[in-house]
Amino acid sequence: MGGSSFRTRDVDEAREEIDARYYANFMDVIDARDRPFAARFDTVGLGPLMIGDLSCGTDVRMRFGELGAFHVNAPMSGSMALRQGAGGRRLLATAAEAVLLDPAGDTVLDRWSGDCRTLSVKIDAAALQDRLEQLLGRPAGRRLALGSTLDISRGPGLSWVTFARQVAAGALAGDGLATHELVARPLQEALLNGLLLAAEHPWRDELAHPRGPVRPAPVKRVMDAVRARPEHPFTSTELAALARVSVRRLQEAFRQYVGMSPMAYVREVRLERVHEELRAGDPAGLSVGEVAWRWGFTHPGRFAAQYRARFGVAPSRTLRG
Repeated sequence: MGGSSFRTRDVDEAREEIDARYYANFMDVIDARDRPFAARFDTVGLGPLMIGDLSCGTDVRMRFGELGAFHVNAPMSGSMALRQGAGGRRLLATAAEAVLLDPAGDTVLDRWSGDCRTLSVKIDAAALQDRLEQLLGRPAGRRLALGSTLDISRGPGLSWVTFARQVAAGALAGDGLATHELVARPLQEALLNGLLLAAEHPWRDELAHPRGPVRPAPVKRVMDAVRARPEHPFTSTELAALARVSVRRLQEAFRQYVGMSPMAYVREVRLERVHEELRAGDPAGLSVGEVAWRWGFTHPGRFAAQYRARFGVAPSRTLRG
């Protein structure tokens, strides 16, 4: 999805645009007596990210279901009062502090102030999880959860917001490098990397201050190949060929630098992908067996046991939510 400069004074048209670019929603104007509704949505899709410069001109409220993606609201002016999840914790996004929303939990925007112009970034949850694990060089072991607020008045938070605005502006202009195939992917990875360095989460210190030896090229080649196609029926021989070393040398290198065998790493990545799909899936239209098969698990009983050992619950429990 490319860039869009959208303008309207019709609430229904604005709701439909947010639906198309971000999430299904309900939108209501709170009070338009002093300031008429006048939506200005400049948005651009960059791979796993949707970045927008959004304003409505008057106070509005919105309701969403589960977003299914991470989301950052970083106002340049004004404020946004939000609630998310069963507890309905109240959050306030301002020009000094952004709000980070989780993929799970119903989301309510109680008041988007009429003077609020916000940087609004949707981040694909699987892409951010995958980027985290690429940087760690191993499966994270559990789902990524970000802290609910981000200081954007200084430091990494301010740097990330500024960078995101610059990338989006270049892409929206159409004449920048942000959409060129040689530049787009590194920019997208830089935005994901930057968010992982700026936001609070259990692995941030490890990313900011990496410890231990850098993984050698054969190990990295195999890890990249597995993460790109975990459903592929890899064998130890094929992985060794990708690494350009012997099977024995690859086994030794993986145990030294990853802490598990190459085939165990394949299984861990597959389990993570199954877990993410089951979490996001609709129990009425999806089966555990179908998902497991798609990600390379051909023995249902063995898969179920591995899944339970990895995540502590049966896969059917994850699908039911």
